[in-house]
Amino acid sequence: MAWDAEHDFVVVGSGGGGMTAALTAAAAGLDVLVVEKGAMYGGSTGISGGGIWIPNNPTLRTAGHDDSRASIRRYLDLLTEGRVPAKRLDAYVDHGPAAMELLERSEWLRFFWVKGYADYHPELEGGRPLGRSVEAKPFDTRNLGEDERHQRPNTMKGPLGLWVTAKDYHDLAMVKRTWRGRWASVIAAWRVSSNVVRRRHMATGGRALVARLRMALKDAGVPLWLRSPMTELVVEDGRVTGIVAEHDGAHKRIRARRGVLLATGGFEHSSDLRKRYLPEAAWDDYSGGARENVGDGIEAGLGVGAATDLMDDAWWMPSVRHPSGAVVPLVSERSIPRSVIVSAEGRRFTNESAPYVTFVHAQLEGGHVPAWFVMDAKARARYPFAQILPGAPIPEPYYAAGIAHRSETLAGLAAKIGVPADALAETVKQFNGFARAGADGDFGRGESAYDRYYGDPTLPNPCLDVIEKGPYYAFRIEVGDLGTKGGLVCDENSRVLRDDGSAIDGLYATGNTTAAVMGNEYAGPGATIGPSIVFGYLAAQHAARSA
Repeated sequence: MAWDAEHDFVVVGSGGGGMTAALTAAAAGLDVLVVEKGAMYGGSTGISGGGIWIPNNPTLRTAGHDDSRASIRRYLDLLTEGRVPAKRLDAYVDHGPAAMELLERSEWLRFFWVKGYADYHPELEGGRPLGRSVEAKPFDTRNLGEDERHQRPNTMKGPLGLWVTAKDYHDLAMVKRTWRGRWASVIAAWRVSSNVVRRRHMATGGRALVARLRMALKDAGVPLWLRSPMTELVVEDGRVTGIVAEHDGAHKRIRARRGVLLATGGFEHSSDLRKRYLPEAAWDDYSGGARENVGDGIEAGLGVGAATDLMDDAWWMPSVRHPSGAVVPLVSERSIPRSVIVSAEGRRFTNESAPYVTFVHAQLEGGHVPAWFVMDAKARARYPFAQILPGAPIPEPYYAAGIAHRSETLAGLAAKIGVPADALAETVKQFNGFARAGADGDFGRGESAYDRYYGDPTLPNPCLDVIEKGPYYAFRIEVGDLGTKGGLVCDENSRVLRDDGSAIDGLYATGNTTAAVMGNEYAGPGATIGPSIVFGYLAAQHAARSA
């Protein structure tokens, strides 16, 4: 059957990994096409915080923060505990800097170090308390022209055009507690005024990264088809030679002379796949991934004989359900002093301030679904929670939906959330003793530099303070996620593999379409986007070398 279009390299998906692969292939002289299922480009990258965890990248080296290869590999070995092939880890560490160097050849792609945002396990050998995460510099999306209206929005933009980076948010969270927080609020007010006068459309985080990648793609002349879902991989004589995609109301057979890259995200919004693979407590969809992520690429890979791994795991994120149905992730909130998270038995079950994947693993292993976030009046007055500003009243729909509860006493709160009152009182009493001593004797909360990053620096232990002032509040905590971790098994060049370890010729994958190079863990902020970028880069390079 004839082809409707022919290209050297076809990328399915327009997130960070897909766009990087397209730029890499174009830089190698290949004719590239990107097809995107959704009406907007950017994938889950576009709605994320946009952090990139790639050690020894140019931005870190410029800041004098370069690591020995041995320390990075030691950290990743300890983190992944043998779940990830050494060649994949080697490829990630050895080629990550070159991937970022290629991106920075574009005038549009510029980054800054989020200094102090610790690796998620800095206490491990090779971990770094100052962190290795970089973020795209804020970007005025008016530069996109017509493409601006096709970019996926995210929640990093505040009222009246206020824009904040990850570091800005860290400071603003302490607006009621520190001079740095108050100064951050002054800067925020200036930004609002400046945007009104200059009419800028400023983006930060994942949206800034995607906008900058889109500008680079435009410069490289790479076409991007929206509303063009892939419906089939074309296989000839055992080799993937192209795809079938819906485009402009017709099915198009698109030849890919050098290969096809699947960068279609995970399966987080597929009810069937969640029930097939994830733990029962995670069957309900509280995911923050792009709505289009229903496992298309993974199922296409399975259809041509691909192997899979880590399908029972996800990039977990404890979350609160907004009354509108949206999912609000809890990142900084879990380090709020004067708060605990308890099970249905009214007991703490882990370090509340631990990295989010680690926290939910403990939640799932203990069957603590749902859990309850309990805080006192001073915590509510001092710190933001689930996008509710410090001291602002909790909107009534939260109470009406049973998501939030309030009581003048701990016993009254326990009755409302259905936990034993004596157990909750005992938990709070023991926690208060730890807070007064400055050390959590049960779970070590506040010992890690990661725990302390979002804590209150005015306290001896930034994550601990007594819970003693009513009224008391409780929020229902759901098992949320940022996307699924399981997917197609790939080699060090991101070629998709069969169960017997042989490569499926012409087929590559990156990002959450693949089994995570982080295994069951999470190295630091941006350890989803970082590997997606690196293995998109490696896939395109391999395709460029292939006949």
